[in-house]
Amino acid sequence: QVQLVESGGGLVQPGGSLRLSCAASGSIFSINAMGWYRQAPGKQRELVASTTSAGGTNYADSMKGRFTIFRDNAKKAVYLQSNSLKPEDTAVYYCNALIVVYGGSRNSPRDYWGQGTQVTVSS
Repeated sequence: QVQLVESGGGLVQPGGSLRLSCAASGSIFSINAMGWYRQAPGKQRELVASTTSAGGTNYADSMKGRFTIFRDNAKKAVYLQSNSLKPEDTAVYYCNALIVVYGGSRNSPRDYWGQGTQVTVSS
């Protein structure tokens, strides 16, 4: 059984910052990519940023400059530093990871999601 647990969401004023955290636990052999997605009310879930096990990063064009993703492989954790937040950043933020579990195929990592954490940007 694998779990991804997010934390760090909340209410923040426009221009403020938040750091989201996500920790993976369970029968994990290895973690490939980890990332953050978000879903605003009435909109589709969209990529914010992702990172590989080697530390490479990828950002959605609209997220570049204000969001920074980084991970701690020893802790099986990924973080999202969000700065200069805007009301349009209000959404549920989800952690995602491609994970190979013990006994699973190394060539077929599975996709896991956290339960989501609410970020509300409002004055």
